[in-house]
Amino acid sequence: MLAGLLMSAQAHANKLLMPGEVIKGHAKVEEECEKCHKKFDKGAQSTMCADCHKEVGKDIADKTGYHGRMEQGKECKECHTEHKGREAKVAAFDHDKFDHKLTDFVLKGGHLGEKAKCTSCHKAGVKFRDAPSVCYSCHKKDDKHKGGLGTDCAKCHSDKDWKTTNFDHSKTKFKLLGKHEEVKCDKCHINSKYKDTSMQCLSCHKKDDKHKGNFGPKCETCHIEKSWKEITFDHDKKTKYPLLGKHAPAKCESCHKGNPYKEKLKTTCISCHQKDDKHKGSFGQKCADCHVEKGWKEILFDHSKTKYPLLGKHVQAKCVSCHKGDLYKDKLQTLCNACHQKDDKHKGNFGTKCEDCHVEKDWKEIKFDHGKQTKYPLLGKHAPVKCVSCHKGDLYKDKLKTDCFSCHEKDDKHKGQEGKKCESCHVEESWNKTSFNHQRMSVFPLLGKHSLVSCKKCHAAPTFKDASKECFGCHEKDDTHKRKFGTECQTCHSTRSWQSWDFDHNKTKFKLDGAHKKTADKCYSCHKKPMSGQKVLLSSACGSCHDRDDVHNGNFGDRCDRCHEGNDWKTVKMGAATR
Repeated sequence: MLAGLLMSAQAHANKLLMPGEVIKGHAKVEEECEKCHKKFDKGAQSTMCADCHKEVGKDIADKTGYHGRMEQGKECKECHTEHKGREAKVAAFDHDKFDHKLTDFVLKGGHLGEKAKCTSCHKAGVKFRDAPSVCYSCHKKDDKHKGGLGTDCAKCHSDKDWKTTNFDHSKTKFKLLGKHEEVKCDKCHINSKYKDTSMQCLSCHKKDDKHKGNFGPKCETCHIEKSWKEITFDHDKKTKYPLLGKHAPAKCESCHKGNPYKEKLKTTCISCHQKDDKHKGSFGQKCADCHVEKGWKEILFDHSKTKYPLLGKHVQAKCVSCHKGDLYKDKLQTLCNACHQKDDKHKGNFGTKCEDCHVEKDWKEIKFDHGKQTKYPLLGKHAPVKCVSCHKGDLYKDKLKTDCFSCHEKDDKHKGQEGKKCESCHVEESWNKTSFNHQRMSVFPLLGKHSLVSCKKCHAAPTFKDASKECFGCHEKDDTHKRKFGTECQTCHSTRSWQSWDFDHNKTKFKLDGAHKKTADKCYSCHKKPMSGQKVLLSSACGSCHDRDDVHNGNFGDRCDRCHEGNDWKTVKMGAATR
């Protein structure tokens, strides 16, 4: 009890010594000076303030908040003076000059300016330090997301304004790539609901699904965010069916007409290209055996690996030209005639082995070597002659004759006179070029001027044997004797020249002697009349020429030489009288 009296007396004494009353907040400890003051130690006052005002003390210790950012060593009493009465404002300050940067909540962006008033955040009766620092505390009414994204607005929005966002979508489970970067938030987050938003493409792009759900909901398997048209699906690596040639640019739905996950697509060509099969199934279903993906027209089938390699014109021929039926069931014949019977201009006469003569390059090119493959080499004009010119019947059944006459009887202008061995005179190069030797092969050797004369001079027609062997036959027009010496010109003349003749009258039956010698150059003295025959048949009787000189008037006959000498009429032969 005594202790209590002493304390009461001490408090009354303290009150009497106070410079004035304290504020209402401190009134309860007004009589306990030791709560704020330490005897004989003024510097301890600020520490004692912090001990009582623990929040401020913590700020100072942690160097946070307004008090923690103040100048070090500054006394509390410099700003907060006490003992000014119950109504004194010990924490008063100029709001306009207050630097909010000294607090834990720096004012930036939309929090600055005339519209941002202190009372917007600092409500009456609430400590400044207790003012809300979380956006949602003030802006709950502005939350268009209606709490769907939580209360930490600063994660997305900046303090400049609500429209300016700094949300990094890449830090979520759904990174925004390609066209998604340009899309407004509400396109995906309907009604500003962000939580539990579906990350499946189809949840937003169902209306864009041209596959109508057939390809499933995982659009990202094929498409990328840059564009629907750009496809990333690697058919070569992700499937057992690599897309080559024309298959590469083909649209997916060209083959995948149903659900690619439920329906197992066939990989045979015919399963897609049956309508393109111009063979109508006759070549089977393994299109890949012949065709490539680059184009139907490009064929990879190597026919040379079969028993029938394609050569020449066969290379360009269409398959259906030969393969008209079922490729696998119908065994195709390899004989030329099997396909080319309609092209056989020989009409079967030359057999079915066209390849014996023809090559695949062209029908007109013939490889048959008549010189090596037969006993009858074709020379001269025979070389370019068409086969059918000689081979008119069956090539293998009809044994063709090899003599010229068998083919050229119609060409024989000699009318058979020269026989059938045309080769005796003619050569294959030309009918006009002959090898006939007139000296050895005829009964009329060409001598003298005859060797220079053209054939036509004697042989007016090809019937050569009709030509006369007599000189007069050709030289009648040259007979200046007018047939007085007959037609046997060779009797006097030689083939060297008409002017050159060596007839010796003494070698005839009428020797020229006596006065007759004077008439040797005057043949016509005796030979006065033309002869009707070939030979000179002039009478050798004197009277035949001297009938006018016969003084006997023919009484002694016409053989004057019996009595008279040839030198003179007057000289009579001895014994003539008796004769």
